[in-house]
Amino acid sequence: MRLGLAQLNPTVGDLAGNRRKILDAYTALVAQGAELVVFPELAVCGYPPRDLLFKRRFVPDVAETLAQIAAATGAVPAIVGTVELNPTGRGRPFYNSAAFCYRGAVVAIGRKCLLPTYDVFDEDRYFEPATSPTVVDHAGVRIGLTICEDIWTHPMISTRRLYSGRMPIEQLADQKCDLMVNLSASPWHNAKDGVRQNLVVSKAARALGCAVAYINAIGGNDELIFDGRSHVVDAQGHVTAGLAAFAEELRVVEVSLARTSVSSAAVSAAPAASVSQRSTLNPQLAASFAPAELSDIYHALVLGLRDYAQKSGFKRALIALSGGIDSAIVAVLAADAFGPENVIGVSLPSSISSQHSRDDARILAENLGIRFETIAIADAVVAAETALGPIFAGRAPDVTEENIQARVRGVLMMALSNKFGSLLLTTGNKSEMAVGYCTLYGDMCGGLAVISDVFKTQIFALARWINSPAAPGDGREIIPLNTIEKPPSAELRPGQVDQDSLPPYDILDAILKGYVEEGLSRRDLIAQGFAESVVNDVVRKVDLNEYKRKQAAPGLKITPLAFGVGRRIPIVQKYVS
Repeated sequence: MRLGLAQLNPTVGDLAGNRRKILDAYTALVAQGAELVVFPELAVCGYPPRDLLFKRRFVPDVAETLAQIAAATGAVPAIVGTVELNPTGRGRPFYNSAAFCYRGAVVAIGRKCLLPTYDVFDEDRYFEPATSPTVVDHAGVRIGLTICEDIWTHPMISTRRLYSGRMPIEQLADQKCDLMVNLSASPWHNAKDGVRQNLVVSKAARALGCAVAYINAIGGNDELIFDGRSHVVDAQGHVTAGLAAFAEELRVVEVSLARTSVSSAAVSAAPAASVSQRSTLNPQLAASFAPAELSDIYHALVLGLRDYAQKSGFKRALIALSGGIDSAIVAVLAADAFGPENVIGVSLPSSISSQHSRDDARILAENLGIRFETIAIADAVVAAETALGPIFAGRAPDVTEENIQARVRGVLMMALSNKFGSLLLTTGNKSEMAVGYCTLYGDMCGGLAVISDVFKTQIFALARWINSPAAPGDGREIIPLNTIEKPPSAELRPGQVDQDSLPPYDILDAILKGYVEEGLSRRDLIAQGFAESVVNDVVRKVDLNEYKRKQAAPGLKITPLAFGVGRRIPIVQKYVS
């Protein structure tokens, strides 16, 4: 079979735009000889629609849009991800469905069986699960329809333990399909692709004894980034075609419909430990990141930033350039996402700011070709201190006065954002956000927290990669070497460096990864060899600063567990692990 894969970037709620995108792709793939065209999960309305589903007209409008798409199909069928009203009146109000469109109509519907309700997912809030996957007979070919989570049930994947009964793949194994297609909107995080391909799609093909076509969405929707990487595997689980990462692509691929025998061991196996729960922490952690990993992080962040801006209507970006490594990374990403001509970098030196920081900010802007402005804040800081002086009389200067600098910068940057209609990008990384090493209503001001899910050790590695020949800059020194090599500092008091308040970043990030992402307790971390005093201090700071993170700008997710909708810790709580 000549299968058309439509790896598209839908926009949530843009029904007309998504319809045009779907039909344009269908027309192009049919012209290339496709005999069946497959689209991602919820391609009609975009993923995740969340509480848009509860708007009275939303699902009927989706149904009308699907009918228009189906009406445009001819002798080549299309399988399109959509929302369907639950007609029974029992259970949740909707289905997450795959519509088989053929000769002007929807002739069959497949419904999602397994509904993820963990991390960023909340599908059980909206959708009723199907009891079994659908098999469609078309032109003598038996096609099994599954949707995303339906195939995430291999014993090595922790999600298997979330569901009871026979898994969709086990049910399909009885149906002797010639082809199984999986419509996905699978959000990306670092290192997920290998698990997805090897433990999910390839294992499903061997379990079913038939080829599997996995078609994933790409693009950014709010904090989620979808990487595409759609692919086809044969009945032995070997990849026969793969589409691009982080880019739309249309491709027609030849799919063998030859079946192989299925062993019972391939269909069902005893659950094993979750790969995501196997700790790799080391007290002497030496941060090392492969170039391919850094490339994925970079391109994911550019895609997430570009789509967040374009889908929100922003054409220009604004960044406060401190001369430090975090703002440098954000500026590089912004220049790539918006184009250098649409980015403004602003230096806001105080009386404490070092000359090398001012120089590094200017050199970075010149290297990127972005507009560069300087607004000195010393007088504004003095004015604020003078106004507060009578009330602060008799009290020694402390972090309050330090934070006035950050908050003056926040006021000025928000004014520039308002005046020029530019998206202000915050520059705090995950390490800082975790322990509250950031100023509420100061450097946290902005519309998108681009690197809030990137650990500081990753930031350093990413900066060196950006300057390497493997990066888009072809080896030019885009980020000044001094920015990378100097000790990180907020420069809110003379001689300040981050390590005055924090442990070395390789140790800090290892503890944070264990505590935040893997759910380890203080006792677990101490048992692994981390100093008790350091662990206690880091964990205390993480817990105390939940209130700051609740007020932070939305951030782009690149790790298995980011701060945001996937981590729901109470602000007021007293549990000590």
